[in-house]
Amino acid sequence: MSTAKYPTTTPTSVSRAHAVAGSTHVPHTSIHRVEADGVNVFYREAGAPDAPVVLLLHGFPASSFQYRELIPRLADRFRVIAPDLAGFGFTEVPEQRHYKYTFDALAQTVLAFTDALDLRRYALYVFDYGAPTGFRLAMTRPERVTAIVSQNGNAYEEGLGDAWAPIRRYWSQPSIENRETLRKVLTPEGMRREYSSGIANPDLIAPEGYTLDAALLARPGNVDIQLDQFLDYANNVKLYPAFQEYFRKWKPPLLAIWGQHDPYFIPAGAQAFRNDNSNAVVQLLDTGHFALETHLEEIAEAMRQFLAAHSGRTK
Repeated sequence: MSTAKYPTTTPTSVSRAHAVAGSTHVPHTSIHRVEADGVNVFYREAGAPDAPVVLLLHGFPASSFQYRELIPRLADRFRVIAPDLAGFGFTEVPEQRHYKYTFDALAQTVLAFTDALDLRRYALYVFDYGAPTGFRLAMTRPERVTAIVSQNGNAYEEGLGDAWAPIRRYWSQPSIENRETLRKVLTPEGMRREYSSGIANPDLIAPEGYTLDAALLARPGNVDIQLDQFLDYANNVKLYPAFQEYFRKWKPPLLAIWGQHDPYFIPAGAQAFRNDNSNAVVQLLDTGHFALETHLEEIAEAMRQFLAAHSGRTK
């Protein structure tokens, strides 16, 4: 099953209206495509080519578009790169690739993407689906990861909230009935609820993000891709002990910055990083799953300070 085809794009500049903190210059974000693992990967990039790299991995149901405001707030000091995962955004998977939409496959494609761009060292920002994807990357090439920022990116069973109940039923009984129950929520209204869940004032959320997500989800075959990923998420839970062993062995500098009202990944998941990694720092925010929608400035500033401390550059 493949995602819908789009015309090949060439790098273009996307100007930002908001000034980066501490700078009157707003870095431009360019858009690109590169072939990796037989997939035409769409990605956004900003910052100097020789600056320390920050790789942003998005979650469900989003794409690199969710980082449109974060990228320029980091790019004066870092080379910031945000790909669309296979099955999401504007990344294209050819029909003849016969792609199997599992988290192992997503990680393999991102690994090939880092090779295509010759990324030898990078910090990871992982959110939602980006976490099990990025943690696989870190386990495979731990020497390349300089630091990890986990924004509601879980690696512990105690971090799974009650909102997982219908998906857990699907894991235990992958019946057509349970699959169709989940299909019913993959609608424009369902995407709006995803963004507003755990947020006290949903009117603060701009509609562009969830509207784009819903439009891309509506492409032929994409809902079934997402349902396959829901089912495969059970394999991420089985890998949690391996992720935790990675944290214990390598102890990467880790900032868990977390929307504490997230019904999917609850604060216990953030706190648990400290059980395995003495270099983990936890910061809880008064918001939900999509914390960037309400706490962009707080997250950007926390990242700037944290990454500067672990990139060899001053703030």
